[in-house]
Amino acid sequence: MMRINLEPHASAGDLDAVRRGLAAYNVDRVGADACFNPLHILVRDDAGSVIGGLIGATYWGWLVVEILWLDESIRGQGTGGQLLVMAETEAIRRGCHAAHLDTMSFQALDFYRDRGYHVFGQLDDLPRGHTRYFLMKVLEK
Repeated sequence: MMRINLEPHASAGDLDAVRRGLAAYNVDRVGADACFNPLHILVRDDAGSVIGGLIGATYWGWLVVEILWLDESIRGQGTGGQLLVMAETEAIRRGCHAAHLDTMSFQALDFYRDRGYHVFGQLDDLPRGHTRYFLMKVLEK
């Protein structure tokens, strides 16, 4: 017998079971390269507190940038560009040929475009009155 439940507070173990199931399926179809390999770069202040960073991963020959965030106090100083270059360089070292990410119309679309990313898709009204953009870039070796 099977039950389907809405579980907004599912345990980490239960969620990991779903992730492991999909990972195993992917490995069966395309090999071990299907596994996400985390790629995290943090920016810390003199006290060691995190004031920015990039959270991403590499998989299937691609870099995915999930989050790039900087504290207001360090924006506009080139730190974001440094994070992106570091991530792309590491991705190339790992054998990646391209990168993808998404950003909102009120976030950093021009920042990514200025660094060679181009829009390949968008969702309008996410959230209402704004647009979510999907971008990619071919990485140079």
